[in-house]
Amino acid sequence: MLPPRGYVFIGLNAIRFLSVLALLLVFSSNVVTLANDIKAVNAFMAAGKAASAAGSAASNSTITSMDNMDYIAGSTVPNQSAGAFWAVLNRLLIIFQTVVLILSEFGFPARFFDRFFPILGRGFGLGALGLIQMLIGAAVLSHHVDTFTLVSAFFLFSVGCLNVFVGLIFRESAKSKRSVTSWREHAKSVLPTHANIGPIKVPIPSSPPSFVSNLYTGSSFSSADTKDTKSEERFAGFGFGRQGEKAAALKGFMISKPVESLPRYIPKTSPNPI
Repeated sequence: MLPPRGYVFIGLNAIRFLSVLALLLVFSSNVVTLANDIKAVNAFMAAGKAASAAGSAASNSTITSMDNMDYIAGSTVPNQSAGAFWAVLNRLLIIFQTVVLILSEFGFPARFFDRFFPILGRGFGLGALGLIQMLIGAAVLSHHVDTFTLVSAFFLFSVGCLNVFVGLIFRESAKSKRSVTSWREHAKSVLPTHANIGPIKVPIPSSPPSFVSNLYTGSSFSSADTKDTKSEERFAGFGFGRQGEKAAALKGFMISKPVESLPRYIPKTSPNPI
């Protein structure tokens, strides 16, 4: 039986799989829609040129009916000035966003997202990802599209709502809980990697501690205190005389004699005039 952390790991990765699948479906459906829109715009322009070249009353009525349409026939392009440009740009932006979201779901490259898109990096949860998916789904569903694009966009919107819900529950720890590398590191820190077979070796100090020697000798001072006392007794009898200077010279120290001077508060004595 798996621990609770295992079920959370499996559930979050299942949501990640659905998210990647929905993004791939939206990516492919928008590519197909973009191609159909370009074909419809080309056919619309060709029909307009043919009708204007004919110059008859029927062709004039055809041009008028084509100009009165809100959308170009068989496409999602609005029949207005620069409508084809904005429609194509919209599809290209949606395709670019889906590619970025797919890369963020795989966490590659992690440093790029942490620096330039922090809301899609490792320090944030799944709430921002879900909101972007909902925006993409709503942008696609707001147009009259074919069945494949409609289903993929609705699926992406549903997965976005699920990611927002999961992000509210786990917050910034959602991506670390579903990460395979963090799962392995946590498993290594909990379970031992190898088993030591054989007797347990207890480290034995080479010299007994100070309290053992004090216990058997009956002394209340440790060995370190005894050494300090001996060194103080050794150098205590030299004083500040000639013997002290010799001992200091042997150790490499030079004792300089201070310059004789009077204190500053004593006035200088001047010879009295006779």
